[in-house]
Formats: sequence, C-alpha cells, structure tokens
Amino acid sequence: MSQIGVIMGSDSDYKIMEEALKILHQFEVPFEVIISSPQRTLKRTVDWVKGFEAQGGKLIIAAAGLAAHLPGVVAGATILPVIGVPINSGALEGIDALYSIVQMPPGIPVATVGIGAARNAALLAVQILMSQDSALSIKVKDYRTQMLQDIEAKDEALQKRLSEEN
Repeated sequence: MSQIGVIMGSDSDYKIMEEALKILHQFEVPFEVIISSPQRTLKRTVDWVKGFEAQGGKLIIAAAGLAAHLPGVVAGATILPVIGVPINSGALEGIDALYSIVQMPPGIPVATVGIGAARNAALLAVQILMSQDSALSIKVKDYRTQMLQDIEAKDEALQKRLSEEN
C-alpha cells in the first residue's frame, strides 16, 4: 500500500520530481506516481485523489508549474496533507506557481516548498510520516548525520587545499 502519492500536472515535471522519488526510495516509503491535470483531466485527478485516500494513503505531493492549480485542487478534494512543489516553467520562471500554491484560501492549506524543491517536499513528507513510524525516525536521524559528515569532509578537503596553496 502506498503511503505517499505524487501527482504532476505534466510529464515535463518528472525531471524535477525525480529527486523526490529518489528520496522516497532511499527512505523505503511506498509511493505511487501519476500525471493528471486539473484543467485537462479534472475528473481523473479528483478520482485518483479520492481513491488514494480511500486505499489508506497518508500524504500527497503535488507538483505544478504556471498557474499551479493542481495542489489546490488536490487539497480541496481530500483531507490528507498536501505538499505543493512549484515548478520553474513559463515566462515567470516558477514565481507564478509559487504564488498560486502559497495563496490558498483559509481552511484548505497546502504546505509549500521552494521552486523546484522536490527533494525538500519528499523530506518533509517523510518527516510528517515519521511521527507514526519510529523506524522512519531513525532513518531521518541517520540521513541528517550523513549530511553533517559530508559537509565536514568537504570542509576538511577545502582546508587542506587552502593550506597547500599557501
């Protein structure tokens, strides 16, 4: 059973959203992915959201560019938490998508990450799920520890290079 649903308005969003899928694989969180557009395939979109919720899904990540209606439509069709990922597309380079997602009406929240920040969306989703899964909590702590070690190693290499140059 999938815990996280990932929905994109277009196949062109996959290049960005692939980073989220890598994180979900890394944390071994079951997920499913669909392409559906609230403007072109509204019934399909709402049917998928309702079906995902009914089968026990826990959270949805919705990615969209341009006017970015998808996260709002998804949030309006479910009581599950929704994380919106604004996609950099069109003349406004994702600013329109960001504004559209963060300007949800009162009562229908959508958590929003930065433009193109699919990795952060997946990490936020995992952190939300870890409140009910202690094994996932340990994986998040290990991930953070590894990030710290990676930064320390990079700094050590930089310091060594700088001392050799002087």
